[in-house]
Amino acid sequence: MRFSNRARGAIALVAAIMGYGAAAEAAQPQPWQMGFQPAVTPSMDSITALNNALLVIIILIAAFVLALLLYVMWRFDARRNPAPSTRTHNTLLEVVWTVIPVLILVGIAVPSFKQLYFLDRTENAELTVKAIGHQWYWSYEYPDNGDFAFDAFMVPDDEIEDGQVRLLSVDAVVVLPIDTNIRLLTTADDVIHSWAVPAFGVKIDSVPGRVNETWFRITREGTYYGQCSELCGVNHGFMPIEVEAVSKEAYDAWVVEAQEEYARTRGHAPATRLAEAAERN
Repeated sequence: MRFSNRARGAIALVAAIMGYGAAAEAAQPQPWQMGFQPAVTPSMDSITALNNALLVIIILIAAFVLALLLYVMWRFDARRNPAPSTRTHNTLLEVVWTVIPVLILVGIAVPSFKQLYFLDRTENAELTVKAIGHQWYWSYEYPDNGDFAFDAFMVPDDEIEDGQVRLLSVDAVVVLPIDTNIRLLTTADDVIHSWAVPAFGVKIDSVPGRVNETWFRITREGTYYGQCSELCGVNHGFMPIEVEAVSKEAYDAWVVEAQEEYARTRGHAPATRLAEAAERN
């Protein structure tokens, strides 16, 4: 069931009472989009900053190499040098063009390793969510909020409603609070999947028999989309991820309803839902 009308009403009421009236975002791929989706986590902010820095370095290197090639083509043209030089080695030059690239790579490696360490995990997780990949849908567990669970299937084309996005909307949205350090645990029960939401800067493999961990902190309310990013079978492109980020007060209101709605399912899709999904696929 998609984020139900009762839950939406409760969230809207709490948001109105608490004064949360800021416009929410909707991060999804756009036609002819260039670059990343807008960042809404510190993780994605740092990824974007590192990417921009590397882009500058790459452009400078490419410009230098191009200028050097053009100079060599002009300076050592056969008309200007009818008798080619017989020099074969220059020790200083060879040392320089070995040392400088090494220094550039070290300069890139240091912030890259810091970035990887920052993205790995958080010691101060305020909320834990577990995502389990299946062929071809996701299951989610909330162990910190009563240990309820639910399954999220892609909304088929013939059931798309206003406000939903083809191939990205699901029938059970992952609801998360903003300004919260969220630990994400992920695994799979059949083949390797990958839980990825570009606006969060998160892309982590879901491996059968192994639990991988990452984290993120959402800074703005909105709806954010992702997809499985590991080739997991014929319907790999039909197991999207939809996250609705809300205020902490709205999240608490949703948890109360979700505990009642999802407590009995415990994350196991009923046979009828699996059969419907198989028929659609």
